[in-house]
Amino acid sequence: MYELVQVSEKCYYINCPAKIGVYVADKENVYLVDSGNDKDAGRKVRQILDKNGWHLAAILNTHSNADHIGGNKYLQGQTGCKVYSGGIEAAFTKYPVLEPSFLYGGYPCKELRHKFLMAQESDVADFSDESFPKEIEVIPLPGHFFDMVGFRMPDGVVFLADCISSRETLDKYAVSFIYDVGAYLETLDMVEGMEAAMFVPAHADASADVKGLVRYNRDKVHGVADRILSICKEPVCFERILQEVFKGYGLSMNFEQYVLVGSTVRSYLSWLKDTGKLSAEFQDSMLLWQKASIAVLREEIF
Repeated sequence: MYELVQVSEKCYYINCPAKIGVYVADKENVYLVDSGNDKDAGRKVRQILDKNGWHLAAILNTHSNADHIGGNKYLQGQTGCKVYSGGIEAAFTKYPVLEPSFLYGGYPCKELRHKFLMAQESDVADFSDESFPKEIEVIPLPGHFFDMVGFRMPDGVVFLADCISSRETLDKYAVSFIYDVGAYLETLDMVEGMEAAMFVPAHADASADVKGLVRYNRDKVHGVADRILSICKEPVCFERILQEVFKGYGLSMNFEQYVLVGSTVRSYLSWLKDTGKLSAEFQDSMLLWQKASIAVLREEIF
């Protein structure tokens, strides 16, 4: 863990739970793609930089999930480096309590206010800032989170953040976190048609060809959607849908999984409703979801 792996002349990644990219701009200056999940990760990254005689010019954050920005504050405090982010991700990076608050849908209880969901705050500059390295291309990758991006380096290496997960991760956890299912599927389509010298996803092996893995991620999304539709053959409330998803995939529930999987299931419900596959109605002060074809058939009968 935390080994430095070279993937091109100027690009490396640090092998850790959420891979950290390293772009060597010149003999001294490097840019990080994300920073790990906490202060300890930041400290290990700093040791790698020092060992190689590299000066940290800036951190480029792909998105604001805590496992990608957790080392920001330590590294920024130690080196004075800039941190670049964009859109809603920048707000979450400056005010990290937004992540557990968003996931829970209210003020998060203490079981949700921890480093895995709430990083320490850091100062950020926008990707449009004139100091941002012009040779690095920012690639929008929405879907997993609000305004997630990837980065294409001058030598053709593309850091893909969380837009694809490994087969092992998908098979183990079944329901990967997605904020916007429609946008996520569009991002997968774009990545499938993309060319690069090497792709470096944060949660899968680096590879020159990710087309097969993209298809596997897409199939998993449609599998989850089909399972939710099967649960909604009769009118059913969200909590029952979530219970059936956990049971069906053999998942263990705790506060963290409740909000992560729960938020994702809500996103699926929105997407299925917006695409006409689910209907929603209020009965006895409850919001109930039902497979649309059955609901339409009942309306025609009555």
